[in-house]
Amino acid sequence: MSVVSEGADLRGPLGSERVFAQPSSASVRDYIALLKPRVMSLVVFTALVGIVIAPGHVHPVIGFTALLCIAIGAGAAGALNMWYDADIDARMTRTAGRPIPAGRMEPGEALAFGLTLSIGSVIVLGLLVNLFAGALLAFTIFFYVVVYTMWLKRSTPQNIVIGGAAGAFPPMVGWASVTGSLTLEPIILFLIIFFWTPPHFWALALYRADDYARAGVPMLPVVSGPTETRRQILLYTLLLAPLAVAPWFLGFAGPVYGVVATVAGAIMLWLAVKVKVEREGFVAARQLFAFSILYLFLLFAVLLAEQGLNAVIGRLV
Repeated sequence: MSVVSEGADLRGPLGSERVFAQPSSASVRDYIALLKPRVMSLVVFTALVGIVIAPGHVHPVIGFTALLCIAIGAGAAGALNMWYDADIDARMTRTAGRPIPAGRMEPGEALAFGLTLSIGSVIVLGLLVNLFAGALLAFTIFFYVVVYTMWLKRSTPQNIVIGGAAGAFPPMVGWASVTGSLTLEPIILFLIIFFWTPPHFWALALYRADDYARAGVPMLPVVSGPTETRRQILLYTLLLAPLAVAPWFLGFAGPVYGVVATVAGAIMLWLAVKVKVEREGFVAARQLFAFSILYLFLLFAVLLAEQGLNAVIGRLV
């Protein structure tokens, strides 16, 4: 909340002048917007997959607690991102309506909200689930807020490449919540999201380049131009497509996943090639951006479905 003190003589003792507290104009909807619910939904979904496919058994209450803490931690990181990036958001058409640049919320409110949720989610996860998972969630929040938001985003066109690691941690945190450790499987899931992030965001950045330029964010299309960006999108997609099939080859995903990953990867490659050869307009870039969301969802949804089917079959046999 803000304090109205204009015209008051603050040299006297506190209370010698009437000081009025002005209630915040932020609504519940604004606080929900701070959590970046669309990003949070992806985080929760990939973390859920990490929990479900991890070996061993976790009590449903512990599993729910872990998922809730991961969701709150992701929302907290989003709130701290909006607090720090309010100046950038105000210059971009896509983000100008967010609570802080729109004037519906004071920056301090977002900062306090984000810090409270961050500390709370890490402590609860560490105490009620396990310390390793809590520490990994703390590092994820730190990486997104400090390494990506405060440093990389404003300093290098590789911001989304390195910073994309923050969005790739949730399945690892989910896995660690069950096992208290990490093995090759969650690392592969991490790498899939990590290599998915550049083509996904650079496809968006291609047709939002003016927005990023106006805000002073050195996204790849702004710094290196659309031609280099299209080339980089294709290169990362060439790495992503075979990597996404790895869970099948490594034996922790079934043949259905293998087929879906192969077919969807081929479509991703085809769209990336279209982006590469496109010379005017951004039709292919928009198509790639839209399909990339479906692509990642399909991969993790099939992993989840296969695990559920295996559990049912195990009970019947």
